[in-house]
Amino acid sequence: MTQKSADYTVPGLGKDNGSEIAGLLQDRLHALNDLHLVLKHVHWNVVGPNFIAVHEMLDPQTEVVRGFADEVAERIATLGQAPSGLSGELVSDRSWSDYPLFKADAESHLTELDKVYTGVIGDHRQVLSKVGDIDPITEDLLIGQAKELELFQWFIRSHLEKVSA
Repeated sequence: MTQKSADYTVPGLGKDNGSEIAGLLQDRLHALNDLHLVLKHVHWNVVGPNFIAVHEMLDPQTEVVRGFADEVAERIATLGQAPSGLSGELVSDRSWSDYPLFKADAESHLTELDKVYTGVIGDHRQVLSKVGDIDPITEDLLIGQAKELELFQWFIRSHLEKVSA
């Protein structure tokens, strides 16, 4: 028999709060796993004059985001729930569409990545506002991740920014 929850959560939280927070984090886990895949997809499919700059910029982002997914999954487990990294659940549970591009120039990919980051960061901030008063440990985890995600989005936006003379 497969089990999705334990008979415990972290000390100081009730089981209901632990389960609720783990549910919120499961959506974040899906989003981070999706972002990790999208970043790698863009890394493989970016072309054109700025190819190498974007190609090399994305690998470190991909690795950090992959680590974020691991942190969130481990927090879900710590809260007494079973994290799901299954692709079928990610696709069926997500509220966003597939990344729309394959082989495309850097500007097109970065424009789409900016949208992806906006969604992931916005949703991270929504969960932050819900867990802040209940679980400062989860709040701290998400704050650190949001900070890095916002930095990565700035890198992408800097490539897109047009400076007028």
